[in-house]
Amino acid sequence: MKKVRKAVFPVAGMGTRFLPATKASPKEMLPIVDKPLIQYAVEEAVAAGITDMVFVTGRSKRAIEDHFDKAYELESELAARGKNEMLEFVRNMIPKNINCIYIRQAEALGLGHAVLCAKPVIGDEPFAVLLADDLLDGTPAVMKQMTDTYDYYRCSVLGVQDVPRADTKSYGIVDARKVAERVEQVNAIVEKPKPEDAPSTLAVVGRYILTPRIFHHLENIKPGAGGEIQLTDGIASLLAEEQVLAYRYDGIRYDCGSKLGYLQATVDLGRRHPEVGAAFDTYLKSLGG
Repeated sequence: MKKVRKAVFPVAGMGTRFLPATKASPKEMLPIVDKPLIQYAVEEAVAAGITDMVFVTGRSKRAIEDHFDKAYELESELAARGKNEMLEFVRNMIPKNINCIYIRQAEALGLGHAVLCAKPVIGDEPFAVLLADDLLDGTPAVMKQMTDTYDYYRCSVLGVQDVPRADTKSYGIVDARKVAERVEQVNAIVEKPKPEDAPSTLAVVGRYILTPRIFHHLENIKPGAGGEIQLTDGIASLLAEEQVLAYRYDGIRYDCGSKLGYLQATVDLGRRHPEVGAAFDTYLKSLGG
């Protein structure tokens, strides 16, 4: 059976909740201390043994391509100034064996459509999907936890966490039964149900491992809310013929698609930063926080 070696990063969204910061720069390039959100997601995929990073981009997303590209002018300037440590960091931002592939999503037709755009690159292999504005901090990396789960069960795996019932309207919610520690079999999945209609409080967050059969279902489902092709609807259709598991990952999730989650991630990761963490922590304590 094939290993998960490809990851899809849907990065074509508008990022309207962070305007005006995202007017000319992708939300995935917003920094947490000194690394953009997209780099945290890529590093998580690398930690899971994934080598092919497939970015589904849109207009005004060139900054993501530039970030992972070789920067000749910057490297030349750093070398000329003798900043060798920073030069090595820039050159080795991602391992040499990693391939970055860019696909343009011409229209914003939903997350399911973004994943479908990656079909020519994914082919008949299982693959991961990572949403960069969900920053997941776990040891081992959350995607590594999920690929290990896939390797054992050989079926699609959804990263999930419990949320307050009042928040179910913001997530895909699964109806599932426990089969092992942290692992549940999905019986049904519903996109953004009202709290009173939600089958549970177990929400899908921005991590997926999917079998290539998902493409068949994404190609054949009807557009859902807002005329978009919803990934949740594709997974619901996939359930009719394949087992799908929910995995309660071990780690902390920061919803960096929201201002509050972004600030929380900045504070928590800032306190642990090897360069400024101790001084930043002292500063926060001086505020009485």
